[in-house]
Amino acid sequence: MPLVRKNIEELGLPVGPYTHAVVHGNILYTSGFTAFGTDAQAAGAGEQAHAVLDQLDLLARDFNRSLADLVKVTVFVTDPHDIPGIRTALTERYGRNVPASSLVMISGLFAPDLKVEIEAIFALE
Repeated sequence: MPLVRKNIEELGLPVGPYTHAVVHGNILYTSGFTAFGTDAQAAGAGEQAHAVLDQLDLLARDFNRSLADLVKVTVFVTDPHDIPGIRTALTERYGRNVPASSLVMISGLFAPDLKVEIEAIFALE
């Protein structure tokens, strides 16, 4: 089964050697997304999480899916004090469709004002 690599035009071109999404079989894997370049970049972690979920939702819609089709997310956080705000954002956006999840503490992201990065796996069928 061939891999399909796809960049989503509305998200802009990746700034590094990666693609927004890779499809293998019935599974859609995403790269990690941050609030970089959005209005939320300098905002708090909860607002950044919402901006990331907006991007993931846009990506999912390009494949005729939604956040309800999330299977798994990995959330990278730079400050443990930001976890409650991020969890609130995630809970608001997931509704009843809560995916499996991992939370990873990291020392930083590629821009100092970024507080959260999320990568996701979606079911396509």
